[in-house]
Amino acid sequence: MSRTPNYEFQEWWNKQRDRNHDELLLEKSDNLSTSPAFLSVEIRSSGSPGDRMADKDRARTRSARQISWVWLLKFQQIAGSLASITNGIVYLVRTANRRISSPDSPADSATSRLYRIIKVFLIVVLLLLVFELVAYFNGWHFSPPSVSSASAEVLGFIGFLYANWLQIRGNYLSPSLQCLINLCIVLFLIQSVDRLLLMLGCFWIKFRRLKPVAAFEYSSTGENAASPEDYPMVLVQIPMCNEREVYQQSIAAVCIQDWPKDKMLIQVLDDSDELDVQQLIKAEVQKWQLRGVRILYRHRLIRTGYKAGNLKSAMGCDYVKDYEFVAIFDADFQPGPDFLKKTIPHFKGNDELALVQTRWSFVNKDENLLTRLQNINLSFHFEVEQQVNGMFINFFGFNGTAGVWRIKALEECGGWLERTTVEDMDIAVRAHLCGWKFIYLNDVKCLCELPESYEAYKKQQHRWHSGPMQLFRLCFFDVLKSKVSWKKKANLIFLFFLLRKLILPFYSFTLFCIILPLSMFLPEAHLPAWVVCYVPGIMSILNILPAPRSFPFLVPYLLFENTMSVTKFNAMISGLFRFGSSYEWIVTKKLGRSSENNLVALEKELEPLVEGTSLHRSSSESGLQELTKLEISKKVGKNKRNRLYRKELALAVILLTASVRSLLSAQGIHFYFLLFQGISFLVVGLDLIGEQNHSSSVSVLKLVCSRLKLLITSCSCI
Repeated sequence: MSRTPNYEFQEWWNKQRDRNHDELLLEKSDNLSTSPAFLSVEIRSSGSPGDRMADKDRARTRSARQISWVWLLKFQQIAGSLASITNGIVYLVRTANRRISSPDSPADSATSRLYRIIKVFLIVVLLLLVFELVAYFNGWHFSPPSVSSASAEVLGFIGFLYANWLQIRGNYLSPSLQCLINLCIVLFLIQSVDRLLLMLGCFWIKFRRLKPVAAFEYSSTGENAASPEDYPMVLVQIPMCNEREVYQQSIAAVCIQDWPKDKMLIQVLDDSDELDVQQLIKAEVQKWQLRGVRILYRHRLIRTGYKAGNLKSAMGCDYVKDYEFVAIFDADFQPGPDFLKKTIPHFKGNDELALVQTRWSFVNKDENLLTRLQNINLSFHFEVEQQVNGMFINFFGFNGTAGVWRIKALEECGGWLERTTVEDMDIAVRAHLCGWKFIYLNDVKCLCELPESYEAYKKQQHRWHSGPMQLFRLCFFDVLKSKVSWKKKANLIFLFFLLRKLILPFYSFTLFCIILPLSMFLPEAHLPAWVVCYVPGIMSILNILPAPRSFPFLVPYLLFENTMSVTKFNAMISGLFRFGSSYEWIVTKKLGRSSENNLVALEKELEPLVEGTSLHRSSSESGLQELTKLEISKKVGKNKRNRLYRKELALAVILLTASVRSLLSAQGIHFYFLLFQGISFLVVGLDLIGEQNHSSSVSVLKLVCSRLKLLITSCSCI
């Protein structure tokens, strides 16, 4: 018999299946919302305890294998970092060795002698550090051995040597070093007092609002308008030598002077030995001649005497006797259109006045750290030294440019002489001995350019510090025989030459680069902390006051000045003892930072003048076209690269070695000063200050630093 289908059970089964399906979909959506990456299904087995133990062992084995793989990956990463660091250091050392021994910069006798002395000092310092480390780990720093208390067999050979070393340094070396320390401290205090008196004089000038006042002022309108007779004949000279980057801006700035054209003659004194530069300068002169400017181009066939010979040759022209004053501008200087109207009136009614000097202003003072530090130094020089000396004693050193001379005074004191590389200081001293007076105008500024690379700045400073010593040696007896008062003689000999040109570089280099590190290895000789830190800090604050915006660079300025002491000391020795480099003149490298902007403004300003004259563009190219040619020539030029300086690097190692030794004696302030001073020498020695060239050595340094950072991160993770 056939069974009847159970429709009720079938209907119940279908309902249960649909409900279970909906619950499964809901659970799946919940799992996807909480873990969107995947859907995990946990399967539980009700196996025996033995099976569960086996599963735990397998999981533990898998965890140990994973940890081993992680450790292997970490060690592989560390090994790769160490290999990269090693390769970078090896490449850096090879590059350094190649650049240090490169023949690009031939060393003179003074430089080579000084470097040999520094190298011997470096070897001695390293040996002493090793000796002191051995003594420290043997406990001899806390209980020093004595030669009289034990024999060599009891102390051992090294202990016996250390005991004798203690006796020698305590009885013989330290007293001599202490005498040198005391001498440098006295010189240091004298120089600090001189700086303090100069600052007090500057504050007095500001407080009383003292400034030179001209007998009259030029006015172009009104009843007091100047007549043609009030404008004297002025000769303007622009000496230059291979000034490819800046010749246009200086010539243009002089040609647009607000002065009657028939009362002014411009001499472009070109000593260039590059034919293309001569052609460019000559074309620029022809362009301004066609615009109605009285301008001449002079080129010497026999280039002797550097800048002094160039100026002397130009003053020998027959037409110079028709002129009363001569204004001198270097190739990178851009005087304002009213420069002559602000300086010439001071000569009116003052027949004893020979020179009017104006202040320099820098177009690239914020270009990099090097230019900022130079701006601090030169701001103090002009704001304080030049202004105080000009106001109270009517004498200062001529800066060689941005000044106006009375031609009669130049002729009376002998004219330009070629005996030194500081012809400007030479003629200023001789004019002062002849009784002439000088005026400094701090409110009249002349734009110029600072050297942006350390190489150019170092060469400039070498000339500026070797030349005064040449001059001091040549004119010492002339000063004693002169008819000026004994006060002026004392000021020239003791303040102008000895204190500011000889003693300053001597004690700076000796105290901070020789005595300070040596005193760490001869602790019986005491160098007070106030000499190392406090007084130099106060003097740096005084130096930075004329440039208040530079206060954030106070510490770099202090360290950089000590770093430059080696260059200044070497230059001073070269000039004093007549070494070959003291007679070498190297033109300071300029980049023409403002030339493009000036040319664009000048082209707009002179458009009416150009339209009003029949100028043929074929006879003289425009300034912008010549600038474009210049930029193309710059691009095809050879690539620059960082230089390495041996003396600075050797002194960096000496100072850093002395800082390690100071740790053993727990001399905190000495340690920090030596550490940061050593780092500053290292930065300068690697040419990492100033105009930066992205050379291979800098890239390697960045690579090494990045690998070191990666290595430290890997080790911290482990």
